[in-house]
Amino acid sequence: MITFETLDLLPSIKKAIKDKGYETPTPIQAQSIPFLLKGRDLLGIAQTGTGKTAAFSLPLITKLVESKQRVRSNQVRSLILTPTRELASQIEANIKSYSLGLKISTSVIFGGVGHRSQIQSLKKGIDILIATPGRLLDLMSDGYIKYDQLEVFILDEADRMLDMGFIHDVRKVIKKLPPKRQTLLFSATIPDSILDLANSLLNDPIKVEVSPESLTVDRIDQTLHIVAKKNKQNLLKHILKNKKIEAVLVFTKTKRGANKVVEFLEKHSISAAAIHGNKSQNARERALNSFRSGKMKVLVATDIASRGIDVDHVSHVINFNQPMEPEAYVHRIGRTARAGREGVAISFCDETEVKLLKAVERFIKLTIPVDSTQPYHVELDKLPKVEKKAKRPSQNYKRSVRRNTGKSKGRKKKTSRK
Repeated sequence: MITFETLDLLPSIKKAIKDKGYETPTPIQAQSIPFLLKGRDLLGIAQTGTGKTAAFSLPLITKLVESKQRVRSNQVRSLILTPTRELASQIEANIKSYSLGLKISTSVIFGGVGHRSQIQSLKKGIDILIATPGRLLDLMSDGYIKYDQLEVFILDEADRMLDMGFIHDVRKVIKKLPPKRQTLLFSATIPDSILDLANSLLNDPIKVEVSPESLTVDRIDQTLHIVAKKNKQNLLKHILKNKKIEAVLVFTKTKRGANKVVEFLEKHSISAAAIHGNKSQNARERALNSFRSGKMKVLVATDIASRGIDVDHVSHVINFNQPMEPEAYVHRIGRTARAGREGVAISFCDETEVKLLKAVERFIKLTIPVDSTQPYHVELDKLPKVEKKAKRPSQNYKRSVRRNTGKSKGRKKKTSRK
């Protein structure tokens, strides 16, 4: 049996892991770390919650310390590219905790904040740089980053890069990297475009895959709450009044929906904050820090913003809205049951979401058990009927009417003068 003690990691790293309470590596860690320590390239197919950050961070720190290279001004020894600010910050926090007491310099670069402090940190040279693509390219084009000393490149959540439209920026960054390097690519899914990218990036890689279906079943208690749309907020309040629930991540479909949920909860004295793309970076950081520290019970997020939320003590995930894409369900509930813990995932389904629910159940190959004891329960076939909205006339139809009637919007019909 593989344990962290049997892996060829630095003694200080083993102590840091032990202090965190980790003893047995997750599957992706056990399969990846021995090969990464040997310098192999890697294709990792795994979503959040599998322990992939530690899978690449622990051998990376070990390699950088053992090679004993002194980083020069504006040089970067390793680059970790991530899609979101929150994920970049979380990776840096983990790396700092694993490398405690070691002379490893780290820096994080993303947009939404000033350039000055980031430029100053780069001038000294960086052992581990964690960055989002946009700001990284800006600083590269201004000449603040050099890759002559680059040893390791890690592309994290490649599929999310694709979803967010960053893949072209990623390719621009890759063109500037030296060909002689160790490369790691992680992705929750492998569409053809990501597979093509992996084939062009990786040299004889080891492939490690963690099945999302097994992850959703093994450690997460999943339940479904059938509820009329008008009662969703009251059902959420009812669940959150349970004092045993300590840290809850609530997913909504839209930014506006997230704000409305927070307003409702605060009105009923439940501490909550929203995190989404319309929030400033400082507001997002404050919300995350309050949630991590336990000062705030509920964090409400949209799918894209959630990608950087890596909080071990999340006990419950609540899908206030069903996800538009079934794959997102796996990403969402993977925010609980982290680092070997168990977790609870509760999904609401209203009259407008039945088809989305069926798509999720087909994807995870599981019928989610219904909790009929909750006070707002409605049988699926007794949900309120969704009224079909009348189709608006097309622009072509409107133009045709105007031509045939001689009427034009905003114009008065001309009359002849006698």
